[in-house]
Amino acid sequence: MSIRNLAQWKSFAKEALNQSILVAKFLCFLHVTNTYLCTAALTYGPSMLPTLNLTGDLVLAERISPRFGKVGPGDIVLVRSPVNPKRIVTKRVMGVEGDSVTYVVDPKNSDASNTVVVPKGHIWIEGDNVYDSNDSRKFGAVPYGLLHAKVFWRKGDPITVPLTKENGFEGKHVYP
Repeated sequence: MSIRNLAQWKSFAKEALNQSILVAKFLCFLHVTNTYLCTAALTYGPSMLPTLNLTGDLVLAERISPRFGKVGPGDIVLVRSPVNPKRIVTKRVMGVEGDSVTYVVDPKNSDASNTVVVPKGHIWIEGDNVYDSNDSRKFGAVPYGLLHAKVFWRKGDPITVPLTKENGFEGKHVYP
């Protein structure tokens, strides 16, 4: 191997190493951002109709509020399913620890309701579509530790409009 070829190889190896380090830094940045700050999720299914689309909505959710207990009734959240821990579900918080929540037991068949007090360290979650949602009405209050993130934006909405009941996101939102 000549000195010229060795110099070219050394230059190529140095550039490859620099590019690899840059890619590794970017991947670390993405991992930290996704794990601790903000995450994107694709939601689908009938449980949050009409707030979220049946065929799927891209949402952004922040992970800071759940860490500091800043999640309350009306917030849309991403939660690890207590029934199938491999799935993350999107639901609305109806109550936090100490809250009394009244819900219709079986909305398809009767108007009978039940009232529960959310236990310490738990939240009560329900889908906006009460006729087609597996939520706390079926599996009870969810441990706060299963809460992943609080949704703050849905694709198509202005970033300044939070997804809360106060802003019309309570099952009667009409898509433009």
